[in-house]
Amino acid sequence: MTNSPFTPGVAAERLADPAYAENFSDLHPALDTHEALVAADRCYFCHDAPCITACPTDIDIPLFVRQIATGTPDAAAKTILSQNIMGGMCARVCPTETLCEQVCVREVAEGKPVLIGQLQRFATDHLQNQDVHPFERADATGKTVAVVGAGPAGLACAHRLAMLGHDVVVYDARSKPGGLNEYGIATYKTPAGFAQAEVEWLLGIGGITLEHGKVLGRDVTLDGLKADFDAVFLGMGLGGVNGLTVEGGDKDGVLDAVDFISDLRQAADVSALPVGREVVVVGGGMTAVDAAVQAKLLGALNVTLAYRRGRDRMNASVFEQDLAASKGVRIMTHVVPKEIIGNGAVREIEFEYVNADMSSTGQTICVPADQVLRAIGQTLEGEALPALERGKIAVTNAGRSSIDGVWAGGDCATGGDDLTVTAVAEGRDAAMDIHTVLTGVAG
Repeated sequence: MTNSPFTPGVAAERLADPAYAENFSDLHPALDTHEALVAADRCYFCHDAPCITACPTDIDIPLFVRQIATGTPDAAAKTILSQNIMGGMCARVCPTETLCEQVCVREVAEGKPVLIGQLQRFATDHLQNQDVHPFERADATGKTVAVVGAGPAGLACAHRLAMLGHDVVVYDARSKPGGLNEYGIATYKTPAGFAQAEVEWLLGIGGITLEHGKVLGRDVTLDGLKADFDAVFLGMGLGGVNGLTVEGGDKDGVLDAVDFISDLRQAADVSALPVGREVVVVGGGMTAVDAAVQAKLLGALNVTLAYRRGRDRMNASVFEQDLAASKGVRIMTHVVPKEIIGNGAVREIEFEYVNADMSSTGQTICVPADQVLRAIGQTLEGEALPALERGKIAVTNAGRSSIDGVWAGGDCATGGDDLTVTAVAEGRDAAMDIHTVLTGVAG
């Protein structure tokens, strides 16, 4: 077992080799054809289906489920992808339990919804495994658009613009495209390199050029992009991370949860990633849960997820909370960090219990920790950006910013929830608006 020289108790190779393959296998194994037909047969094909309204990308769910039921999964995939070009990823990571499946008539009546997410995956996988792109580019418009960020919003925007005949250059700070899908989602949700496979498939539309290692403000500027392109879309996400402003917050063993997840996502061998025996994750969102669960799957003895409010206020869905609990993660609520204790490296973290209004109860508790993962929110980075609101780019009317010719969407903008599916919808809608402005023709 390889120990870190800086953080006693943090080590790699905590488990036997077979355990890693099992722990990081697909969270929801794909349906086979028979299972998909049985699942599709449960749909009532509602005329005014509430599931469509609940989907941020407005996919015609009853139609694609009927297409699966009638043995035409490729047609179902095109129905999905025409609204959500990243439908394969969203089928894997969307919180369907709080979106389409929550309002499914079967869920309301029986407590067991149609498996919409898994059926969406069945259809999109069936098409994408054939290496076929169902859309063709329109005639070239002669217009060029710069997209900053190769995450869900940027890629969705780029694809729709390319399909409409525009030439698109995507600038991304990382060495690989995909954004959150590639670097920020639990490995067990998208194993086997799916994120990159989906991007490569998406780029099959043509007309999209990727420029890696390009940071807005360092390698390219907004003024420069405006001068060189007919329009600009900003979809770079949130690059900064909120720190723990408590005594001892700079000790060895205190890490950003997003970096922990990214390192795991990019690891050629997950067993080589060091993890503590006593891990504490501070936060209550999806990133916090992903980090906590993966720490447990890597072999941590005890993992505690600590959140300042009640479970009903956590951004992570009930499904995600239950998943964490099922993997052995302890969830502590109504606690805030007070001090990180240790001689150089973290040894324990002291929490203060708080009331619902965040006032102190006067009670504290110390939790053993040799690794603390911060998951308390991310921040927008960049200079000379359009006007901000609540720390994000303020947008109106399908992503229009305060600067003419500049649109924004995804996590960096104020458009909606911080979900992959919402980012895709915002990128798609911005592309349609950009097309209308550039050509005078509705997309």
